Amino acid sequence: MKSMFSVKAIPMLAAAVLAPLVSLAQTGGEQKALTGVVSDAMCGQTHMMKDKPAAECLRYCVKQGTKYALVAGKNIYTLEGHETELDKYAAQKVTVKGTLKDETLTVESVLPAK
Repeated sequence: MKSMFSVKAIPMLAAAVLAPLVSLAQTGGEQKALTGVVSDAMCGQTHMMKDKPAAECLRYCVKQGTKYALVAGKNIYTLEGHETELDKYAAQKVTVKGTLKDETLTVESVLPAK
């Protein structure tokens, strides 16, 4: 009886330990926390509407169909999700946590940078 329990417990234990790794492999992304400035994917670091504030330009671009982006140093990451929060922090420095796959960060949280 004892040996039957241990034989059944091993696959369940292995599944519990390996599930997060399998999930990560399936999404192909990794958990990241990136700090940068909220922008849009079209303008990136330099906003095209020179006579308007950066926040107004990026909101206009987003309304035209461009995605939110995070400018972190020389890198620009396209942001997916949490658009209301991203709009709140338009053109401000934030820390975004989420899953990064290639150059796209699926947002889990947005907080003002310290």
